[in-house]
Amino acid sequence: MSAPPTASAILPDDSGPQPTAEDRWRALRTVSRGDVAYRVVLTALALALPLLLATIALELAVGAWPALRQFRWGFLTRSIWDPVAGDFGALPLIVGTLYSSLVAMAIAVPLALGVAIFLTEFSPRWLRGPVAALVELLAAIPSVIYGLWGVFVLIPVLREWLWPAVKPALDWLPIFKGVFYGPSVLAAGVILSIMVLPYIASVSREVLLAVPAAQREAALALGATRWEAVWTVILPYGRAGIVGAVILGLGRALGETMAVTMVIGNTHEISGSLVQPGYTIAAAIANEFAEAVTALHLSALVYVGLVLFVISVVVNALARALIWRVARGSAAGSAAL
Repeated sequence: MSAPPTASAILPDDSGPQPTAEDRWRALRTVSRGDVAYRVVLTALALALPLLLATIALELAVGAWPALRQFRWGFLTRSIWDPVAGDFGALPLIVGTLYSSLVAMAIAVPLALGVAIFLTEFSPRWLRGPVAALVELLAAIPSVIYGLWGVFVLIPVLREWLWPAVKPALDWLPIFKGVFYGPSVLAAGVILSIMVLPYIASVSREVLLAVPAAQREAALALGATRWEAVWTVILPYGRAGIVGAVILGLGRALGETMAVTMVIGNTHEISGSLVQPGYTIAAAIANEFAEAVTALHLSALVYVGLVLFVISVVVNALARALIWRVARGSAAGSAAL
């Protein structure tokens, strides 16, 4: 039977030289080659994204240069679009893009905020997951499917059911003047509102979830109702993030192509009426790019594409800045966003 191990066999041998504090600090500062390579790869990928953005902008500027040189900045304020005569102006396209997007925001923002507030403050726990999943599922539907649904379902409903019912009450308003044939800014706005709703609702929900529980409890402890707590405490606390979500949805609406092309009517005219056809930058590019036979026509389309690129980048950058502002104010918000 072997003897039990002695203490010297169990404890480490302290007879040798021990590392000093300087040796430990030097070991901690030592960086392996794998760490260096990993850092270099991540840095290169991070720098590639703004480089790609700059490359796209440069390519658009080069392609738009012939039109920019001929029409200069007057291209943005002129309404004519005549490929045969080689005379182009993008004002109706810019107005149509902004107009349809603002109509979409007017419809989508109240609905999205209502969904976000309901899911975070009033919904039963068992209902939150399914409703949130269904709302987010709207973002997975291809835009061409939305366009087909708009052509075969939405436009007939608006033309045959909704418009005859509301026309006597709204016909006196300038934004509802004219004959409603179906394809219109209103139809495009409704389609866009459905498409951007999941983006606004999802980001707004995360922003509201990032509001500290102490804010809610303090408002309720002071005697506020649930709705008063939402209106006076929770929404003001997440205001910047909610505005960022709205602008993020606006950026999504500005660049939508297929669904809008199929329902807006594609008429190169400026009209303040929602029931009249319109045109957007993305729709014009989709319709005419393959048919542009002259270099000037192609350059004009690239020019309006550059305008849309600049608008979209500015809008999305503003949205991200506002969302980051909320994320910095809360650890939970930072993790969520």
